[in-house]
Amino acid sequence: MTQLPGRPGGKPRLLMVDDSRVMRTAATKMLGERFDVVVAENGVQGWQAIRSDQSIQVVFTDLSMPELDGYGLLEKIRTCDDPGIAGLPVIVVTGAENDEAAREKALQLGATDFITKPFNSTDLTARASAHADYQRERRTLEAATTIDRLTGLGNAEFYLGRLKQDLAFAARHAHALSVVRIEVDHFNKLFIRVGKNAADSMLVQVAKLIGRLIRREDTAARTGVAQFSITLPTADAAGAKVFADRLCRQVRDVNLQHEGRRLPLSISAGVLSPAPHPGQTARTVMEEAALVLQGAVRAGGNQVMTQGALRNALPGQPQQPARQPFSPPPISVEQALAMLASGRDEEVRRHLPSLRKQLAPLLKILESEGH
Repeated sequence: MTQLPGRPGGKPRLLMVDDSRVMRTAATKMLGERFDVVVAENGVQGWQAIRSDQSIQVVFTDLSMPELDGYGLLEKIRTCDDPGIAGLPVIVVTGAENDEAAREKALQLGATDFITKPFNSTDLTARASAHADYQRERRTLEAATTIDRLTGLGNAEFYLGRLKQDLAFAARHAHALSVVRIEVDHFNKLFIRVGKNAADSMLVQVAKLIGRLIRREDTAARTGVAQFSITLPTADAAGAKVFADRLCRQVRDVNLQHEGRRLPLSISAGVLSPAPHPGQTARTVMEEAALVLQGAVRAGGNQVMTQGALRNALPGQPQQPARQPFSPPPISVEQALAMLASGRDEEVRRHLPSLRKQLAPLLKILESEGH
């Protein structure tokens, strides 16, 4: 992978991920005058660039690539615990081999836009400029304030700071605390279908309902493009589920109109009630709550998933007898490394069977090289 150092001339930086050298070269020539172009040969290299370079504002990605394809890269970006990465514009570059089913799958995984091969300089530059301008404006606003301009709730930075304080207070006084992570169902698909104004109205409506339901001691924020997070101090898992269920019902009842038709609006919610102890960190709790939320999404959305429910029966898998130990949802190798760096060795050991399967192809190559 070639990664250009710095940001010469203050150019916005974008990432082009494609296994074709011809396509990477063409994109660099077309965009080089106005953008600082970083290129990657596959999704693995692309993900490494995104994680290590916070100045990347737009991602272009092919779908069919070795090691990690465009779908896998999309999923990593949209499920990342870092709101800045999760909200990156991702433009999928499609070819003749990509049918409507492929586009639909990419859309469901969170694709922001599409551009078709062979692309020309005008189309490519226009897409890159539009999304880079939007991303630059978003980042400037986030740096200047702790309030999300669209919804009036706190932003991700504000939320992490408050969650850190609430976790410390809960640990110090042995109080219960719950976190609810929420995602608007099928938001990217609706965004493409109804446009930005209607999609923004959906987010505003969800934010208003959250604001009406929370208590003065609670904290609510918009922590992703279509995600919200709520901290409920002193609320146990049962109380937090009651809150989340009520919010889900009220969201479903919203009568939001677009071109004379009612827009379908629903949310998925994950409820986490971490044990109060001094070792908890805000980012760790957010990561664990994200796993519970993804359980609700995988189960079909429009529902609440609790930490206990996820333990008792993982979505799409048969019910486990109560006497059997909980089998945690799988984590990626990257997540495992992050957990080890934060001293969570015991948690990583619980995931060793899944990690061995993920690493098996690499271990096989290393063994063959050793001979």
